[in-house]
Amino acid sequence: MAAQESIKAELNRLSKEIDSLRGQVNTPSGNYASQDDLKRVADAVKEIDRKRLEDYDKIRAELKRIANAVSSPGASSGHKQPVSTVDDTSAQNTSKPNSDKGFEYVIQKGDTLSVIVQAYKEKNIKVSTDDILKANPGLKPEKLKVGQKIFIPAPQQ
Repeated sequence: MAAQESIKAELNRLSKEIDSLRGQVNTPSGNYASQDDLKRVADAVKEIDRKRLEDYDKIRAELKRIANAVSSPGASSGHKQPVSTVDDTSAQNTSKPNSDKGFEYVIQKGDTLSVIVQAYKEKNIKVSTDDILKANPGLKPEKLKVGQKIFIPAPQQ
């Protein structure tokens, strides 16, 4: 009888331990995401994807613009194009030969007439600010705008 009572007590103890373990298995340990957390992550992913698509469109438009600039007449004619040394970038400017009488020049950030004249002088094209002003009636040196096209006359022989 004592042995049976001992076995019953052991079974009760094991039953309680099993119930306790089941409760622990069914209860999350705290490393889980709530529905709100998942919604915030989904919204963030959508925003990132939207920005990615905007960037893609901007890159595509810029590539088209570059392709058009490269494929425009005179771009591969073998003429050397003047280089603008504005803002220490030494980037090549979008000057294009315009027949034998001069060049079309697109104003870049930081350009002034004296900077443009200097860039052309470095390419052995002697032009003065007066020459540029005469070739571009109505041009105001203090109001040059980025992207504005001006005509740079070829030096007189």
